[in-house]
Amino acid sequence: MEQMWRWPSERVHHVSGSAGALTFVGGAGAFDSSGHIAHPGDLDAQIVAAVGNVADALAAEGAALSDIVRVKAYYTSDVDDWHVIARIAELLADDPMPAISTVPEPLQPFDGQVIQLQVIALKGWRSGSDVRFATRPVPPTWQDRFGARQVTGGLRAGEFIAVSNRTAADEDGAMAEAADGVAQSHSIMACHEATLAELGAGMQDCVKMEGHFYGTTRADWAPLALARASHFAEPGPPATVVPCQRLNPEGAVTKIDVLAMREKRNSYDKYIPRQDSWPDRVWDWPLNLPYRQAVRLRGTIWLGGQVPSEPYANSGRRMMPGNLAGQTRMTMSYIEDLLRGFNRRPADLKLMVCYYTCSEGEKTTHMMLDLLSQCLGSALPPTTLVPKTMMHTPENTVEIWGVAQG
Repeated sequence: MEQMWRWPSERVHHVSGSAGALTFVGGAGAFDSSGHIAHPGDLDAQIVAAVGNVADALAAEGAALSDIVRVKAYYTSDVDDWHVIARIAELLADDPMPAISTVPEPLQPFDGQVIQLQVIALKGWRSGSDVRFATRPVPPTWQDRFGARQVTGGLRAGEFIAVSNRTAADEDGAMAEAADGVAQSHSIMACHEATLAELGAGMQDCVKMEGHFYGTTRADWAPLALARASHFAEPGPPATVVPCQRLNPEGAVTKIDVLAMREKRNSYDKYIPRQDSWPDRVWDWPLNLPYRQAVRLRGTIWLGGQVPSEPYANSGRRMMPGNLAGQTRMTMSYIEDLLRGFNRRPADLKLMVCYYTCSEGEKTTHMMLDLLSQCLGSALPPTTLVPKTMMHTPENTVEIWGVAQG
């Protein structure tokens, strides 16, 4: 029997897992069963290999490529996002295509790697009774790559909704509000609101908001944070927002995507109630934001991005500044606290997404894998590792979120 692909690490990790009705694949790259990367530095070839590995990972959970609802691609190349979207779409032939999100990153976790794919799938959704999708415009210069196919901006597969991430670029791919992060944030969120409405949902149905922005100080973060937050009423979803070092097109300073859940009861779309966990020890933001730290619904637990902030406080002060090992352990302890509120533990994670400062390339990645394995006390769940040249400030080195079996 052919062995499953794996990372170049001795640490045991699952390549896929399921929580509730959803199946997750984290950090699928062009690896073979020995952990070697195929086609080093070749983006197009690695996309093909990574999609093949996604198929194998999904098969281990009884799912297939046609079951994918959302793909998030972290890639390292000078190409435009639309090239990556088009290449992935070519390999996923079923329509409507899944929501495809892209994040250009200067670093990857392993040497020779130039792309990793994080996937959410829902088995059998294409034969379900409630399938809806909203399209997104493709800039004229890229339309030939898609032929007659429509590109999905938002997809509703039964109760689960994925909205692809986007900048504030207009239909021609140009930035009308170049370098204005607040205006861009409002523009993106308004677009997401319209997409969700087209799918019978709204912002209060969101179970996750994830954003990327240019900035290395709290002064950079705060105005954009307030702009995003103004589009949610309390209680909002768990949120993760991290700095980025690259975005397309030129002039873009932020990119945001959302995931949501909403049920259809008889002929009406209805809000799905959710349980909440926020122990006193777990930090709060230094701004009065509407987000929650962890919510549970439909057999899934969604976590907000955890950082090593001061416990029992909303000061925003980072503990053990600049200490990646210490901050990672503290961050994982917050995840443990949050999951304990649902009588769950870190071993119940079915997706883990780790952003971390990386000063020594793959050596730092292996240190992170050792730390995470020690904190979990078990095999790693499907994990996406995103090394960064810098996080929010020099004092902060890590942010981690995930989805657990509820």
